[in-house]
Amino acid sequence: MSRSNSIKVAVIGLGPVGMILAVKLQEAGCEVALCEANTTKADMIRTEGLELQNVITAHARFGMVCSSIAELEDWDADYLFFALKSNHTAHAVKQAEVLNTEKLTVVSAQNGIDVEQLLVAGFGESKTLRLVINFAGNTTAPNATRVTFFNAPNYLASINDTATGRATELAALLSSVNLETKAVDSFELVKRAWEKTILNASLSPLCGVSRLTMEEAMTDPDTVELIEQIIKEGIDVAEAEKIRFPDDFLRQCMRYLKKGGDHFPSLAVDLINNRPTEIDYFNGKIVEYGRKHYVRTSLNLAMTNMVKAMTSKNVLSRMPGTMGDVNRKILAKGMVTKGTSPSNYRGQPCYLGIDLGSAHTKFTVTDGAGEPVARYALPTVGGDRHALDNMLKAISADFDIRRSCATGYGRKVFSGADMAKTEIICAAAAVSKYFPGEKNIIDIGGEDIKVIHCDADGQVANFYMNDKCAAGTGSFLTEIAERAGISITEMSSLAAHSDYDKELNSFCTVFAKTEIMNWIMDGMTPRDIARGIYISIGNRIAKMRIEPGMPTVMVGGVIAHHPYLGNLLSDKFRLEMTVADAPQFAVSHGAALIARQAEEKLHKDGAPLPREKASINSIR
Repeated sequence: MSRSNSIKVAVIGLGPVGMILAVKLQEAGCEVALCEANTTKADMIRTEGLELQNVITAHARFGMVCSSIAELEDWDADYLFFALKSNHTAHAVKQAEVLNTEKLTVVSAQNGIDVEQLLVAGFGESKTLRLVINFAGNTTAPNATRVTFFNAPNYLASINDTATGRATELAALLSSVNLETKAVDSFELVKRAWEKTILNASLSPLCGVSRLTMEEAMTDPDTVELIEQIIKEGIDVAEAEKIRFPDDFLRQCMRYLKKGGDHFPSLAVDLINNRPTEIDYFNGKIVEYGRKHYVRTSLNLAMTNMVKAMTSKNVLSRMPGTMGDVNRKILAKGMVTKGTSPSNYRGQPCYLGIDLGSAHTKFTVTDGAGEPVARYALPTVGGDRHALDNMLKAISADFDIRRSCATGYGRKVFSGADMAKTEIICAAAAVSKYFPGEKNIIDIGGEDIKVIHCDADGQVANFYMNDKCAAGTGSFLTEIAERAGISITEMSSLAAHSDYDKELNSFCTVFAKTEIMNWIMDGMTPRDIARGIYISIGNRIAKMRIEPGMPTVMVGGVIAHHPYLGNLLSDKFRLEMTVADAPQFAVSHGAALIARQAEEKLHKDGAPLPREKASINSIR
């Protein structure tokens, strides 16, 4: 182990795998440099280090954290780990060729079949190692990973057995810090890579297509049968490649997969977020080798082609109704109470609220008591009318919708509901159900901010809007964060780590962007910039006649995704602040409550009841 003090290791890519490797390699005594292209993430790692939680607990700081591979050129690494998604690797390898020295060895720390060949293209076989990884995690913050499991050991090898000494050295280092890794020969490596890929290919694309978590997929008899057949195809192809598994390998795979948690695998997360996936190196490779040996791989081919089509067209946003079991399962994902399905409400009166907002269209289904039973959302931007129509047909088919109400920007041109009301009335109805009496309601949406005052009866007494411009709204946040180079999903957690009190002087989006550039030029950190943006929004809201001495409830998509804004308003402006449950769905919930009230009034007055589901069934 004495040589570990002089070993220099660079890790490119700081997702969960890269974070775990970086912390453990430094713990083993190596000098470790990190490379992360996301500058916001890199800045946070530079100042706070990396943190591992759960199965592995550790915290480490690093002296070298860079945002481009070129910055490593003078660092003179012994080992270069690629912990990137396979679909990002070819570009990184091209950039990393400037780092190639006589002593450098590169390591593929990636999932899939033949991913190491991406490194061979730039560095050659004799300099390339492959690590088959049997640990995983979920990112909980830009610099933190929750390690979900480690099924020891990992496997490490030289891909042509010419660098076995280096494989042995690295395996020993990782094993010395309880990340047990076994050095094997190249033939064993291939077997282990196929073994891991068959497991990944059996569940990852299915979870992405169906939007089932690993646990959900493995507890449904229909999907379990499908998973078994996908694994069987992979085994048949591997055997054609002269790779031999134990007789009970299929059973071992199913037992392994049943330990999967209630979360989505990485490929599924990428697919759901419409990002490029690694499908070509998972199911796609099984199909490729199957064709080589004339082995049929129909299910792997179907998964490969579906994932590719959905990635390029975002098919998941085009909800096709409930024709078929998989579609019903997708629809069931919107159920508020886990473990229930629309069938639990069959024959019971339900009500539908539709909030046609500027960024997203939200749907809330309530039961006869006005409690939400299902929630769904579709992007409004893009204008896919078929997605909206199909969602309504799906809801109508699975729920006994007695009456529906539309609200939001698009309510006046939407003909698919029984009635329409303003967002202000709907927000008040939703909040007053759980917070009776006088109150302020702050609704921050995609294009405006509303402050609503409710009287003792929970009715709208007055309201104020900043509808003259979009300052402080969701679109403002998105544009300003983009100019600052801050990921909108990380903005709230970044601001929570700052105590800076500077704010934007301008509320105009155009001038604010210029001011942000001046902040960047002055060397302000992303966390201080994020807090400054939130303070500006908070000051703007505080000037909108918020009634003192009464509770304040926040609703809308912005507070749902930017919880720090609520904390700031509560602390800085001494407001008794509460965030409504599922705040982005509050207005659609209120619309459903109003639809229910209208139905009850019709029934009470003795007027004829409208035909059930007439309006949403009439959509063409």
